[in-house]
Amino acid sequence: MLGVTPDTEVVKPARTQAERTAAMRTKLLDAAVDSLVELGYARTTTQGIARRAGVSRGAQLHHFPTKESLVVAAVEHLVDKRLQEILAAEVDAGRGVEVLADAFSGPLFYAALELWVAARTDPALYEATVPLERKVNDALRRGSAAVFGDRFDADAIELTIELVRGLAVSALFRTPEAEQSLRARLLPVWESKVEKS
Repeated sequence: MLGVTPDTEVVKPARTQAERTAAMRTKLLDAAVDSLVELGYARTTTQGIARRAGVSRGAQLHHFPTKESLVVAAVEHLVDKRLQEILAAEVDAGRGVEVLADAFSGPLFYAALELWVAARTDPALYEATVPLERKVNDALRRGSAAVFGDRFDADAIELTIELVRGLAVSALFRTPEAEQSLRARLLPVWESKVEKS
């Protein structure tokens, strides 16, 4: 390396407290999502999340004092990331519904599904999840409006979100090939019915 001699020490700039906090939170949030997807909500524990993240239990409790706060924040973290990806994607006019359907797949959807089911009978989780669901629904409407432009009205967007959410839930019982075939057949039919003339 140029400019580096055996006497020269390469010094990395120290991370700020805010950078260390953000890194710690990201580790915990990613570990929480992994746990929700792999183990489900009932078997996910804060101790297990801390272990997965490679952080102490005290550090985990400092950032997220309850299981509910941690898993809700984890799903919110993924929602924000996924929405940015959707909005940044170049979407041709013919793939709008397909792009929206893709948003209801993968780790985000499975982690959210775990929260929905658990929140039905867990009052604390329900209370923590309601604001997140409002945020998710608002983000989906905004993202869909950006993807569809003026081709879909607000009701068509809302119905499309509900359709793809339902398809995603029922996809749990189909093979990937059967899911792809069903979507290829039904999504264009739906789009033709709701798209403005």
